[in-house]
Amino acid sequence: MTNGNSVRVVAAGDHFILPSLIREAVEHEAERADVKELKLGWPLDPFGPVAEVTEASDAEDELIEALAGAQVLVTQMGPVTERVLDACPDLRLVVVCRGGPVNVNLDAAKRHDVRVCYAPGRNAAATAEFTVGLMLAALRRIPQAHDLLARQGSWEGATYYTYEHSGLELEDLPVGLVGYGAVGSRVARVLGAFGARVMVHDPYVHGEIHGLRVASLDELLRASRVITLHARLTTETRGLIGARELALLPRGAAVVNAARGPLLDEDALCDALENGHLSAAALDTYAQEPLPPASRLHALADRVVLTPHLGGASRAVAEKAARIAAGEVGRWMRGEPLAHCLT
Repeated sequence: MTNGNSVRVVAAGDHFILPSLIREAVEHEAERADVKELKLGWPLDPFGPVAEVTEASDAEDELIEALAGAQVLVTQMGPVTERVLDACPDLRLVVVCRGGPVNVNLDAAKRHDVRVCYAPGRNAAATAEFTVGLMLAALRRIPQAHDLLARQGSWEGATYYTYEHSGLELEDLPVGLVGYGAVGSRVARVLGAFGARVMVHDPYVHGEIHGLRVASLDELLRASRVITLHARLTTETRGLIGARELALLPRGAAVVNAARGPLLDEDALCDALENGHLSAAALDTYAQEPLPPASRLHALADRVVLTPHLGGASRAVAEKAARIAAGEVGRWMRGEPLAHCLT
């Protein structure tokens, strides 16, 4: 890409990463790149310089139509399949506003000489905050108390103000982190501010950490009253926490997972909750999403906090994602090396 050219960019956002956020961020980068003509969106808006494309994850035909003559696509979940790439010969750059381009056929993109970029780190702070929120909610039974009083008009939640039924506080609590990446490291710092005794197991992270490094997962589990999962989902980590691992936790421990559902064996978790070995769990991700109506977790509402994969949902995340993606478009326009490119 050389400065001064005309560039056609399709901003295919959704209800979270709004097309308008992408548009504003890309327009800013185009000004810096001295692009003389920027056509952004499809079709052109008769009331302004650009329009906005709202994507659907299965809308190949709509995406192909939108990409006619476009060199750049910025998308959240648009399906960049081999068929789409075949039909869009002018396309040179795809930027996905996510931590990974799961909606892009990378092999096909390489064959078509299309650069594919993504937006790492956009939701690390939001997910870390949400994880701590889940932990507090589970340990102090906040959702259950709210439901009893606000929805059922019952004061029965006051039974949580007894020694037998009261929850755990974070100060001096041994909390084990399984994984210490962008999210886990933030959770460790926040928990440290609460006064928790933070322990970390991550064989791939070296150097200084916030907390006590624990060499083995088994040792971490035996020492933790709460564990929170922050590992990447790989062949190695799928089912990382199963029945054997949960049995190593002290009786009355709690489990938090806002990372990836398949890290945790849900049936084993339900068994441990039902037999009283675990006192609580808080989950934002699941082995199958949406969570099936037949899931055993529904019957454990007095012991679990369940949210529908909201950890990374904040306005700041949407704005960061648009800026990170637009930054890649700007680098491409200026002929600079791309920061987060996979092809």
